[in-house]
Amino acid sequence: MAIKLGILGSGSGSNMQAILDAIEATQLDAEIVLVLSDNPDAYILERARKANIPAEVIDCHGFRTKFPEKAQLHIAQQLKEAGAELICLAGFMRLIKQPLLDTFPDRVLNIHPSLLPAFPGLRAWEQAVNAGVSEAGCTVHFVDAGMDTGPIIAQAKVPVRPEDTAETLHARIQKEEHQLYPDAINKIVATYETTSSQE
Repeated sequence: MAIKLGILGSGSGSNMQAILDAIEATQLDAEIVLVLSDNPDAYILERARKANIPAEVIDCHGFRTKFPEKAQLHIAQQLKEAGAELICLAGFMRLIKQPLLDTFPDRVLNIHPSLLPAFPGLRAWEQAVNAGVSEAGCTVHFVDAGMDTGPIIAQAKVPVRPEDTAETLHARIQKEEHQLYPDAINKIVATYETTSSQE
């Protein structure tokens, strides 16, 4: 039985598209039931609507970066009512806190463009280039109340080339993200199925 996904994003939604493509290619047994964005102009909302997936804007009550508890309680209710079982952050730029984490314990995932714990936070690919490291990548992890600190599920490595700019490295990392995220969701679903069959 397909697992029901809720997606939260703030930007173009390329990772949501990768998940959707994996579903349509029958590589991922899932269904996206609701897409939410804190940015009314985010292309992720357009992608969702084109795919006939319910898509709504999160009311953050005028806060530019903070994710108020009232807003989190509201979207937790929306996601529950939509039947979401697993929440996937796809370029979502606000910190998730207790109301949402309590509603979906160990069921909120994020993809981050670095090999965590290295380079948490914003523009991790730029941090990697500036630090002069030879290797970057991406990480899918469970979300906790910290910034990019939750348990790691899967990682993919991307070499940093001498000629790389932040933009060229980011493009190669994104390509890996689009493969890693659906694979990691499959991995999580398999552990849920194993657990439920043992109960």
